[in-house]
Amino acid sequence: MFCVWSLWARFLSCRLVFGTLYPAYSSYKAVKSKDVREYVKWMMYWIIFALFLAVEEFTDIFLCWLPFYYELKIAFVVWLLSPYTRGSSMLYRKFVHPTLSSKEKDIDDYICQAKDKSYDTLVHFGRKGLNVAATAAVMAATKGQGVLSDRLRSFSMQDLSSYQSDSDNADPGATQPAAAQHRTRPMTRSKSEAAGTSFFFLL
Repeated sequence: MFCVWSLWARFLSCRLVFGTLYPAYSSYKAVKSKDVREYVKWMMYWIIFALFLAVEEFTDIFLCWLPFYYELKIAFVVWLLSPYTRGSSMLYRKFVHPTLSSKEKDIDDYICQAKDKSYDTLVHFGRKGLNVAATAAVMAATKGQGVLSDRLRSFSMQDLSSYQSDSDNADPGATQPAAAQHRTRPMTRSKSEAAGTSFFFLL
């Protein structure tokens, strides 16, 4: 098991250095120098390398138990890169280019259909998401309004009850001074009338 993990780590390091970093730097040099020949060479390599990565996802599941599996993959990457073998150019010109040329229209139609379907699916799920968000917002608003109305109703009932209790407590005290005032007024009137009559009789 440890041997398999060490071989896998060794292959990953070789693929990173020789299969990715070195071709990326060489592609940069080709773009900078505007050399069409080098540019085409490295474009063919990247196409083959992308297909190799796609196939590798399946072969790693079913063929990783084979002896010398990782060594063969390292040798294949080196064969693709080598200027003597030109493996990537040979595979592209003999297999990839003829196959893609014959199936190019079908692939383009499939890509266009996939784009349209993905756009329609995105719009559909976007509308669903907006509807769900709007429904949740309305439900939250109605719940909040109900809670607020219940609280205001409870507050109003408490205020009314407290106001009634305060008015009941304040009414006897308020009526007593008014009654005393009404009583004092007739007494003062009677005294003034008696003084007036006595003064009249004296005259």
